[in-house]
Formats: sequence, C-alpha cells, structure tokens
Amino acid sequence: MEERLKYSLLRDATDNQNIWSRQEKRLWFCTLILGTTTLYSTRTTMPLLVPAVASERKWNKTDSGTILSSFFWGYTLTQVLGGYFSDRIGGQRVILAAAIGWSLITFWMPNIILMAPKSLSWGIPFIVVIRIINGACQGVHFPSMISITSQNLCATERASFFSMLTCGSALGTLLTGILGSLILDYFGWPSVFRVIGFLGLAWTLFLRYYTMSSDKSRVVNVQCPKLTHHDTAVPWLRFLRHSSLWACVIAHACEMNCFFVLLSWLPTYFHDSFPTAKGWVVNMIPWLALPPCTVLGKMLTDWLVARNWSLTSVRKIVQSCCFASQNLALAVMCQATDFGTALVCMTVVIGGSGFHNNGVTVNPQDLSPTYSGSVFGLMNTMGAVPGFLGVYLAGYILELTQSWTVVFTTSIAINFFGWIVFTLFGSADVIQ
Repeated sequence: MEERLKYSLLRDATDNQNIWSRQEKRLWFCTLILGTTTLYSTRTTMPLLVPAVASERKWNKTDSGTILSSFFWGYTLTQVLGGYFSDRIGGQRVILAAAIGWSLITFWMPNIILMAPKSLSWGIPFIVVIRIINGACQGVHFPSMISITSQNLCATERASFFSMLTCGSALGTLLTGILGSLILDYFGWPSVFRVIGFLGLAWTLFLRYYTMSSDKSRVVNVQCPKLTHHDTAVPWLRFLRHSSLWACVIAHACEMNCFFVLLSWLPTYFHDSFPTAKGWVVNMIPWLALPPCTVLGKMLTDWLVARNWSLTSVRKIVQSCCFASQNLALAVMCQATDFGTALVCMTVVIGGSGFHNNGVTVNPQDLSPTYSGSVFGLMNTMGAVPGFLGVYLAGYILELTQSWTVVFTTSIAINFFGWIVFTLFGSADVIQ
C-alpha cells in the first residue's frame, strides 16, 4: 500500500488516471500476454488445419480462402466498438466477455465442421457465419488492451509496454505450430481445436477469478480523483481531418495485408511447395523471429529517443525497417526454389512485423492518449479489411494461376505504398 500511495503522490495534478503499482504491472503484463498468446493460438488453428480439413471435406482453394478470410469479416466489425466500450467501461470487461465467445467457438469447431457437409448448400456458408462470429469476438482484444494500458500507465511506458504485449501473437502462433502440429500428427485435427479451445477457456477463468479479482481497489491521483472512463464523445471529425491519422491507418492496413496473408496461407504454401517438409518446422521457425525483432525494435526506439530524435522520426525509421525487410525477403521468395531459402525469407518477413509493433502499431497512443482505444479500433478496422480481401484474393489467385509469385508480388506493391504514405504524412504529434 505504501508503494501505491507513493506512486499516486508522484503523479501530475493534471493526470486523472488510475495507476498500476509494479506488482500490478507484472500481473497485468503476464495476464495480457498470456491472453494474446491464447488468442493467436486459437486464431491460427484453422490456417494450420486447413490442408488436413480441406482434404477430408473436399474443399477447393476458393472454399478454403472463403473460410479463412471470413474470420476477418467479423474481425473488422468490432474494432471501433471494442475500443469505444473499453474507453468507457474498462477494457478488462470487454476482453473477458469476448474471450468466452472465441474460446467456446474454437472448442466446438470440430462439431461445427462435421455437421456442415459440403454436399449440402448450407455447409460452407454455415462455417463462414461461425467464423465471422469468432472474428467479431477476437476483434475487440487489441483495442481493449491498448485502452487498458493507456488508462493505467504513464505516457513514457505505454508504447513499450504495449509493443511487448504484441509478442503474444508470435508466441500463440508458435504454440499452435508446435503443439498443434504434434496433436494433428498423432490424434487428428478435431483434437487440435479441443485442446487450443480448452486453453482459451482456462485463461478466461484466470482473468476473471484471479487478475480481475485482485484489481478491486484502484489507486487514483489524490489531487484529482476522477475515474478514467470517458463519458464525452470521441471527436471523430477532428481526428479524420488530420493526415497523420490516415497515414497511420493506411500504413497499418498495408502491413496487415502482408501479415494476414502469410498468417492464413503459410502452412498451405509449404504444404504445396515442399510437401516433404515437417509441419512443426514450417509452423515454428518463422515465428521464432517475431519476439526478438519486437525487442530489437523497442531497443532501437529507445536508442533513438535517448539521442533526442523526434518521436515522429523514430516511428518512421522503425516502420521503414519493417517494410524494407519484408519487401526484400518477399522479392527473394519469388525466385526461391529450395526449402531453406524459402524458410529463411519467410522468417525475415515475420520478423519484420516486430518493427511494425514498435512503429505504426503504437502510433494511436501518440496521436490520442485519451481516446487511444477508439483510435486503435479505427486503425485496426482498416487493417482488418485486407485480412478478408487479401486472404480471399490470395486463394482466388492460387485457384486461377497456381502461382505464389503473384501473391508475393502483390504484397510487395501494397507494402511499398504504405511505406511511402507513412514516410510522407506520418506523425507522432498529439491530435487530441
């Protein structure tokens, strides 16, 4: 309690936020990174299992692309709403309600697939609807998480804290790649859904009955004891008039196109191009690069800031590292004919997203600390659009041309466009 009182007294009189003690920071960091890990583990289960399920259920590439991309239809719908309600009622409540949904859907997905045979006209559409609902549940996670961190951390800690939380996306994908691949080989694809879904339910119970239960009393600035949840309307018109917001949104959408296409089609690419490759290798090695690259991006950010670089320049440099590394690796992949080269290039592409986590991803907290959840929701809504368009388009291209080179070249062009826009118009100056 003495530590909590000390932190509250040190806060600025104009700062009306709750404050986390060191113990609370550790608890919430562990809880949120475990949640993000579990979230991504459930999200990447379907991409991992699509080759096996498609073979058994007789899905073609267009069917697979539709089912994979339908997740992002729902994911797009709830981004802004998730940020809005998190800013008003608390992100932990929003995350909890959504986690119950996506965990249960993952757990029961084998039943959903088996009761929807393709021979019936409603088979594929039924699975698509369930995937849309699953995406809608997961869509609130990141806006809620950035709202939580903005409300409970000081300005100097928010960006680095949130960027480290995004490592959970790689850890979750690794968990699915390693554990899911082993379960798939020995017990079949239905068991993968069951185990990963159970882990989601276990985390939900941990969040509700441990982390949130220990969060009953909040420390508020003793000089300005006002709660953090905002009752005023989000000033959208003011935000939308600023080119820096649109630069952030466009750059995020372009990078997310590359990330989501690879996230959804990576197992299929290696399955088709290198059928003798071990599943656990191709689903593990590329994602090992994301956590250390995220840490490297954080170190580069801190190094530049310590040398008095403007925050705008820092964000642009770090984001440029992302786009440059991804485009170079994708260009090499277009010519790759051996498994080793393809694996290294894919690892570089995934690793490049670690710099994105320290660039554009944390930019909403720069632009609007007060409404960061809502602004992030808008950014991630646009970022999810390439999720369903890009993932579906990749499946359609593959069905028509059987060419992965066309898919990779398209991603290079989109990345380059986002790079130019953010370099010219991006900013870290506060809008509201």
